[in-house]
Amino acid sequence: MKISTKPLLGVITVALAATIGGCSATGGAPRPSADGELAGGVDTERLVVAMVSHGAPGDTYWDLVRKGAEDAARKDNIELRYSSDPEAPNQANLVQSAIDSGVDGIAVTMPNAGAIGPVAKKAADAGIPTVGLNAGMDDYQKYGMSAFFGQEEKVAGTKAGERLKDDGAKHALCVIHEQGNSSQEARCAGLKEGMAGGKVEILYVNGKDLTAAQSTINAKLAQDKSIDWVMALQASVAMRSTAAVADAGSDAKVATFDTNAELVDAIADGTVQWAVDQQPYMQGYLAVDALWLAHRNGSTLGGGRPVYTGPSFVDSTNVDIISESAKEGLR
Repeated sequence: MKISTKPLLGVITVALAATIGGCSATGGAPRPSADGELAGGVDTERLVVAMVSHGAPGDTYWDLVRKGAEDAARKDNIELRYSSDPEAPNQANLVQSAIDSGVDGIAVTMPNAGAIGPVAKKAADAGIPTVGLNAGMDDYQKYGMSAFFGQEEKVAGTKAGERLKDDGAKHALCVIHEQGNSSQEARCAGLKEGMAGGKVEILYVNGKDLTAAQSTINAKLAQDKSIDWVMALQASVAMRSTAAVADAGSDAKVATFDTNAELVDAIADGTVQWAVDQQPYMQGYLAVDALWLAHRNGSTLGGGRPVYTGPSFVDSTNVDIISESAKEGLR
């Protein structure tokens, strides 16, 4: 199915179209299936790739990233070793473990570049192809990574702020669920810039405890009735925000960054107004595919610049286009 969402930026993934679509069986002769028919995939050597993210347990966003990575790994004859930890020191240790185990490639997120970047650079300096995804766009080259797949977070925040302003927002609550995550701070900073003339207030919640997060949002909304929009930074927090709005007797509307199947349904029924989508499935897919290409023929993607997977808006005008893919865990 061809996916179409409202573009906010020129996305420089045109050169990757062949990677995703037309080249699903490239890089070697297709392997025959048991009955002698040609099957998708490659006959290149078996590789081991580690993907290390900062995803917290229960955060469905990372299920989408992992699904994309697994699909690319299956196509590329790769053994994918996925691990995650929301605490930066622990995530850095996971990267070091991947280096020590002798993997053939590493894909890593950098929500805290100062903590995770140095160990990622160790991988690159050791000759292990290393790419970044999702978080760390501003710093990936500094630490020797050959490519990055994601969105420019402040730009995405600015576009979201501009849309809030167009929607008549006067006082928005930007809910950060991972304190110290530079990507989330950048989104809220962009929101302030885009909503010039309006008020943006940051609220920190514990994204690892969604019940507690909902209570914190509820209390804030009950205390300040002037808040007319809640801007969540992930789908799960957005859904908790809708419950908090109801519990607090607030008239605030809810929008969010990122999607999952539940969030897509909420946009369809009007519970959530819209979402900023950065296509997590594509981030995982392209990161793994880039590592395979690095081994196959020394290719790099992006021409020394990030490969943008977003942002774009998903709202009532186009949500039906991606709803089936969302149910399949692809959007």
